[in-house]
Amino acid sequence: MSHPLSGDVTDVVVIGGGGSGLAAAITAAEHGARVVLLERNPILGGTTRLSIGSITATRTDWQQRAGITDSPDEHFEDMAKFAGGLLPRDNLELRRILVDNVADAVRWLSSLGVTFFGPMPEPPHRKPRMHNILPNSRAYIHFLEKRARALGVDIRLDARAMDLLSDGGRVAGVDLLQSGAKASIRAGAVVLASGDFTAGRELKGEFAPALADTDAINASNHGDGQRIARRLGAVIRNGDLFVAQMRFVQPQRPSWLLTLPPNRLLTWSMLMAMRFAPAWMLRPFILSFVTTWLAPEPSMFREGAILINKKGERFVDETGQAAPAIAAQPDKDAFIVFDNRLAEQFSAWPHFVSTAPGVAYAYVPDYRSTRKDLYHEADTIAGLAQSLGVPEAALVATIAAYNKGAGDHPRGSRPPIAQPRFAALGPVRHWVVLGEGGVAVTARHEVTDDGGQTIPGLYAAGSAGQGGLLLEGHGHHLGWAFVSGRRAGAHAADWAAGRDRAPGARGVPALAGGAEE
Repeated sequence: MSHPLSGDVTDVVVIGGGGSGLAAAITAAEHGARVVLLERNPILGGTTRLSIGSITATRTDWQQRAGITDSPDEHFEDMAKFAGGLLPRDNLELRRILVDNVADAVRWLSSLGVTFFGPMPEPPHRKPRMHNILPNSRAYIHFLEKRARALGVDIRLDARAMDLLSDGGRVAGVDLLQSGAKASIRAGAVVLASGDFTAGRELKGEFAPALADTDAINASNHGDGQRIARRLGAVIRNGDLFVAQMRFVQPQRPSWLLTLPPNRLLTWSMLMAMRFAPAWMLRPFILSFVTTWLAPEPSMFREGAILINKKGERFVDETGQAAPAIAAQPDKDAFIVFDNRLAEQFSAWPHFVSTAPGVAYAYVPDYRSTRKDLYHEADTIAGLAQSLGVPEAALVATIAAYNKGAGDHPRGSRPPIAQPRFAALGPVRHWVVLGEGGVAVTARHEVTDDGGQTIPGLYAAGSAGQGGLLLEGHGHHLGWAFVSGRRAGAHAADWAAGRDRAPGARGVPALAGGAEE
């Protein structure tokens, strides 16, 4: 799609100010490029800012200090265990790039000031690989923004990319809306790092109609990068694959501790405390930094917890695909109800309620002490109903029917909810958390069309450039964001400077003898 070429001029434009976009902008600038970064929101961060914050990697300094012998090859093999029946759809070339480069990304982030602890286990990974950030995922953005500004990256907020400029078959810049005003930027290369399309009703309606009206964790992920790239012939891989989950609501009143900057003194102090302070003293402090939506583990339901709505009624078989049914309940809310037997079971590894930044895994006592907005407890079912604000008679009848194995959703072999005290966690809601649909890319993160030809000057990273790669399991999406962002930024800078012109690309003629321009 050709447009008049006018407005600002730069070497590289990066669309998106999350983890992958900032990584791309920083690396392009480190390669000598003038860089403009466009972020449609008034603040930087994207989905990275909302994430749990873990990165799964092998052969890191943290693994070595823990005496763990591991390899990218083993990581590559273990990633296949998460894919299940989707394994034939995985992009093995990109998986290889991830596992081979993620350790370097972790080291790079650490050099910028990010503090990690771990590694922590996560089956079916055969070895501990999950590296957790301190104090929370906002620290990524804090240090990345600091580095980007130090390098002179021109960061423009409230700036939404609307279309790509082209010239002679090559991408040549971006049309945008800057604070509601139309503008354009000419550039030698463009990197799409705008995230997934979990909030893009049109694209969700095309690829996953059942989720078209489901709320997204990141309400600004409309798929801008995928949308404008398709106009130039780009194709979306795995657009029908989404992570739609049950998640706890965010804290309504975040801790004052979140006002503290994530500098090295704070995170070093936290790290030392984690190594030497008693867990009972430390965990409440660490968990007070939690800002994101945490996901309850399905194993809680397999072990006997149930879901009720605000009417005190059970509405689904919790051991199946329960989360989507929550969206049809009053206020789209539900509560997880269980007894003391299960509370004690989910108070220590390997039975955790959820993953959590800083401590890796959160248990019932953690929620009891740090998420009083979510945790309810009483000696009787009627008392629990009062605490939840649901009808007493209805909840008492619901638990009695469940214990008898009656109703539309029998409990099967699961134990009854019968041992006082009784507890509940919630509300939980159903959200679209992540989408796997990114545009097809090469190993150099060049965007390709349906015929596999590159679209010259156009690169993609993170979820926007996932290219068919499957990223199930904790820590893989963030790992890919930083790995692909850094690589895409480097290649975009080289292309803009004339150093990375691949023969045979669309608009780039192959010369005799394989020589390059």
